Amino acid sequence: MSKSTVSRLFVGGVVALVAGLLLAIAAVAIAFVGGAFVMDGADVVGIQPTFAAWSLIVLGLLAAVAFIGGSIAGLVAWIGALLNTAQLDDKLWVVLLLVLGLLSFGFVAMVAYVIAGPDSLRRPPPVAGVSPQPAI
Repeated sequence: MSKSTVSRLFVGGVVALVAGLLLAIAAVAIAFVGGAFVMDGADVVGIQPTFAAWSLIVLGLLAAVAFIGGSIAGLVAWIGALLNTAQLDDKLWVVLLLVLGLLSFGFVAMVAYVIAGPDSLRRPPPVAGVSPQPAI
């Protein structure tokens, strides 16, 4: 998987997570404004079967789908970045991605990879004056 594919997948996953967050906030706001929650002081003790309650359910389900899709996209991007960097001679990036990902700092590692990480599929340009074929 190329770095550009990993980057697009990671950014798409982040966008899906943000969209899910906004949908969840909208669902709760619509439910509060529409009077869907039965309140006892500061506690929610029930839900009124109103249009706002059904909006809460639909938007909540869409938010959950966006969260799950964004999370899966982020995981696939992380695995793709690991596989991409594992093919390099220098193992610093693969160790960095693996350790930070396993310690729950995968977002930070992926942002660093998208900004400055190497691509194992892109070969460095040949050095001037050096023949790419061995002399016989």
